[in-house]
Amino acid sequence: MLVGAGTARRRMVQVALLAGVLAGCSQASDGETRATSSAPGATSEASDTASEASAGSGAVAERGGTIGASGSACELPVTFDIAKGWKAEAVDAGAASDALLRQGPVTAACEVDAKPAGNIGFLRVWTGKPGDDDARTVLKAFVAAEDGASHAEYREVKAGGLNGVEVSYEYTSELLDETKPERALAVTTARGPVVVHLGGLDAEEHRAMLPAFELAKRTLRTA
Repeated sequence: MLVGAGTARRRMVQVALLAGVLAGCSQASDGETRATSSAPGATSEASDTASEASAGSGAVAERGGTIGASGSACELPVTFDIAKGWKAEAVDAGAASDALLRQGPVTAACEVDAKPAGNIGFLRVWTGKPGDDDARTVLKAFVAAEDGASHAEYREVKAGGLNGVEVSYEYTSELLDETKPERALAVTTARGPVVVHLGGLDAEEHRAMLPAFELAKRTLRTA
């Protein structure tokens, strides 16, 4: 595990997304991974949403395509459906140092951007090397590597045709002193572990994007 990798990754994403939003969006964003709402009750709203996430939203987004297979936008150890309007793009591991792209035992492999569908956030896929760690161990290491993560709640889930572990937790920005919910799912495959992570600009955006996470979870298969 690289100490501070979660923070470094978030700073990289913050700069990239902020530049895009300033160029073509009237809403200021700090890169999906930083909440910007300063309204009273933002922290309690995030806590409430995290509790809702733990129970499962139930709603599933409309399918817009499938990624993961050879020839798709992102070639991965798994395949799953992405929400209509969302745009997938492979992460170039050579574009930045490992510290910027790595979180715990996994490395960023794919970003599915919600902005074309009207939301500010990403569904990110992280992959790792084959090993003996089970999905829960991988997921706990992933969350532990994210500075500011707290109140993690883990549960066993069925992810499409695979057994997996899901976590709902809160992320607090040390810089902004604000909190928002996040969610992630981990499975293991013969080609290594896979973590699917959903953040969001703030609690409201996260809640709006949960159906896309549910779609990915319910359609997950080994590639």
